[in-house]
Amino acid sequence: MTRVSEVSAGGPVSVWWACLEEQTRWQVDADVLRDRRLPAVRSVREALRRLGGGLHEAELVVHARYEALGDQVQRTLPGPLGLPSLAARAAALPGCVAAVEAFWDGDSVHDWFVVLVAVLDAREGEGHLVTVYYHRDGAPPGVAAAGAGRALAGHLGVPFHFASPDVPDDKAPRWRTVQRPMEAHHPREKG
Repeated sequence: MTRVSEVSAGGPVSVWWACLEEQTRWQVDADVLRDRRLPAVRSVREALRRLGGGLHEAELVVHARYEALGDQVQRTLPGPLGLPSLAARAAALPGCVAAVEAFWDGDSVHDWFVVLVAVLDAREGEGHLVTVYYHRDGAPPGVAAAGAGRALAGHLGVPFHFASPDVPDDKAPRWRTVQRPMEAHHPREKG
């Protein structure tokens, strides 16, 4: 694990960081690299408490560590696109998940967006997981949905389908449409 020992040239944040014991610095960096902001802040706050620092200083130190470690941080997807959230939604659906699918849709308010669904083993069933809209500061909806969908499909051990990840196309073939011709050639054995 690469560590950056200097947060910034001078300034109060680097002074607070330098006051921390080596073990605390290692723990904070480990938490930051795994994108665990709250445990990192808690560790810094506990260590700074005896030195007169508080929550605000701890938050500044952790923020500086995020900046210093930059691209090394394994960022987790926020809220509804995070694997725990999607897995919980999929688990709450009636029936077994046969596949995870993303497809484009659009309207006059949101323009193009991507819908992520769990295709259920029931003949026509599916459960809505999340709708991914365009955000100025975020990844394009196709990229964000594809990443989240692949992660969930991998977690569940089912296929992931996104017929047109790069170009908005609400006429692209859906998973069931693609699967039915294959099932006709390879029917499941009963018994």
